[in-house]
Amino acid sequence: MDQPRALLFDVFGTVVDWRTSVAREVAPFLAEHAPGTDPADFAHAWRRRYQPAMEAVRSGARPFTRLDILHRENLEAVLRDHGIDPAALAEPVLDHLNKAWHRLDPWPDSVEGLRRLKTRFIIAPLSNGNIALMLNVAKRAGLPWDAILGAEVARAYKPSPAAYLNTAEILGLAPAECMLVAAHNNDLAAARRVGFRTAFVPRPREYGPHQDKDFGPDQDWDFVAADFPALADALGCGPA
Repeated sequence: MDQPRALLFDVFGTVVDWRTSVAREVAPFLAEHAPGTDPADFAHAWRRRYQPAMEAVRSGARPFTRLDILHRENLEAVLRDHGIDPAALAEPVLDHLNKAWHRLDPWPDSVEGLRRLKTRFIIAPLSNGNIALMLNVAKRAGLPWDAILGAEVARAYKPSPAAYLNTAEILGLAPAECMLVAAHNNDLAAARRVGFRTAFVPRPREYGPHQDKDFGPDQDWDFVAADFPALADALGCGPA
């Protein structure tokens, strides 16, 4: 099979460990305002609102809205669920909490693998995150992207076809010249339907004890690799 020109990456869960990172970021706040609340459970509750919030945009029920705004709305809802009135909190406190998603740690293999993959391919995020969020995550984590793309560039949220097709068009590439790398089978399935190639890298600890899927591939993806360095090996990339 001819190799693609660009590897486009799902970010939350595939490149970065959002659950552990968000739990770490909210832990001091919860210790003060909601003692006894498990920070990891709070992170998971926040994440559970992610897809429903984007579905309102995908369905046309609301205009395109950046993920930072959706995250903030979801944060306020989760705070209320935990008996905390967001209106009683200072704006800098809420803003700092919301930007926990800007301070995510990469999985241990992510940076090394991306550096190797970058030697042969264009690498960029194909994420539902907005540009500022993707930029801040990349700067903090040392992610060596060739381009910083965010959902507001494509004006669509995955798994809508436009999220993939518009990203390819922005890069001047045909869908077949792009490969999505993701830890989520549904994301890969949507990318495959529009002509992308696919690579599955499992992240079996993404959701901690809440994980009930994506432990392995559920289709014959073009590549299946244990981690990013293994994907670099499969694609013939040498050391960075």
